[in-house]
This record gives sequence, C-alpha cells and structure tokens, in this order.
Amino acid sequence: MTDASPAAPTPSLPPLATQADQLIRLGVHDIAGISAEELRAFAEDAGAGHRGALLAVHPERAPASALAPLLRHDGKPGFVVTDMTDVDDFAPGAVELPDAPLYLVTGVDRGDHMANWSPEEALPALAEEDRTPLLLTEGIHWVLQQPEVLERGRCFMTIGSRLRKPNGALDARTPAIWISNGTGRDGRERRNAPKVGWCWWGNRHTWLGFASATGRRGAAAS
Repeated sequence: MTDASPAAPTPSLPPLATQADQLIRLGVHDIAGISAEELRAFAEDAGAGHRGALLAVHPERAPASALAPLLRHDGKPGFVVTDMTDVDDFAPGAVELPDAPLYLVTGVDRGDHMANWSPEEALPALAEEDRTPLLLTEGIHWVLQQPEVLERGRCFMTIGSRLRKPNGALDARTPAIWISNGTGRDGRERRNAPKVGWCWWGNRHTWLGFASATGRRGAAAS
C-alpha cells in the first residue's frame, strides 16, 4: 500500500448555523420532515461548543437516494449509479448513531493517507486510530457543505454503510462518492458530475481515501 501525495489541508466546515441554512436552501429539511425552525434551533443550541462539526440528518429521515441529486460539481447534479438501486438499504454497520433526527459528526477527515487501501484493510486501521468510518449519507452531507472536498483523484469511500443480505452475511459492495468520467452507463452528459457508487470490499483504488470521524452526538440533554 502506498500513501497518496500530500494534499492541501481541508478548510474548516462552516458554522453550524450556516450549515443549517444550506440544508434549508437545498430542501433537505422537507425531505426529512423537519421544520426549518427546528433545524435552525438545533444548530443554534449545538453551535457554541462544536465548531468544526458536520450537521447531519439521520439516514432514516433523509436517505442517500434523496440527497445524492442535490450534490453539485462543475455545475452538474449528483447521481447514484444505475446498478445500485438498493442504495438506501445500506445501513450503519459498526457505527452507532444518536437516536435523533439531527446529530453532529465531529473530526471529519477524508482519509487521503489510506488511498490505495482496500476497505478490508482500512476498517481495522481506523479502529486503531479511534475513528469510525463515515456513513454514505454523512459523506453526502459533507460534500453538500464543502463541495471542494470532492476533487478528481482525491475522492473517498464511506464504509460505515453496509448492506446485510437475507442470510446475515454482509454484501461485498461498499459505497463511495467520486467524480464521474462520463463513461459506460453514466453517460457522457454526466462527465464531472458527483457520483455515488460502490467498490468491492477487497479491492484497492489509488484515488479513493476512507472518510472517517472521531465521534457523533445528538442534542444535549436539557
């Protein structure tokens, strides 16, 4: 395995109030059945002590299939690959989410240093670093707030989301977010569009890191 060449530092996330306004502008609150007032109030209550955190909506309230088209890159909307019709069935794997419609994700990192690792290799390494992999929906939320974190040659996997088969085994596919080349079934018109797709559990890709976080938390108890 080889590390990627040094990347420019990722800029800090916007304040939570700004993130809330962005989600409202995109209509994510409507998708989730949450009022704009509730979203802004959560951001205001959490904002003082959690600078740099990512504001996320629980995937049961805002699934990946509804969020992906809101992504933008080079003026083009995001999409889910045609052979991932079950994208919303990818649920939190070894990741515990707050029992709340809104929560914060802290210490988000793109995982460039794990480029050319397989998911099978990356997951235990993240655990050793006391980090957990991002869910697909969390990764989409991150790009909605900071489109610049998705750049050609430096995209990322979100292996916190896994699909369990009826027999209990985990599906070998793992979700990722990258930029389409406009080839194959994507279609030429989608070149440079943000793309939600999948990779095999045991495969390596030089242009995919492993996005992760240090923690997640819901609203503080009143």
